[in-house]
Amino acid sequence: MLIIFSSNATGDITMFGDDAERLINMMGHSGTIPSAIAAKDIPVVLERLKKAVETETDDLTDDGADDDEDEPKVGIAGRAFPLIEMLTRAAREDCSVMWRKQ
Repeated sequence: MLIIFSSNATGDITMFGDDAERLINMMGHSGTIPSAIAAKDIPVVLERLKKAVETETDDLTDDGADDDEDEPKVGIAGRAFPLIEMLTRAAREDCSVMWRKQ
């Protein structure tokens, strides 16, 4: 499953469902898909997500289960970056952010 985040302040962002749901929960949202964050609530949600990403730790060590050793590991900070940028621009331009399943 893919999740598409949209805002009039930016283009769309598409993420794998598990990663998107994790970030939605880190924003303090119920995890409902589809859903949205009103423009007036964006600054609070943005700060909540930033703090959650700072405190979150990812286990990026190789557990031997992956055969492709050349594949780079991407942590939650890297996955959250586009959404944080979207929320930042949405806050600046007073726009809402929505998400839906693809």
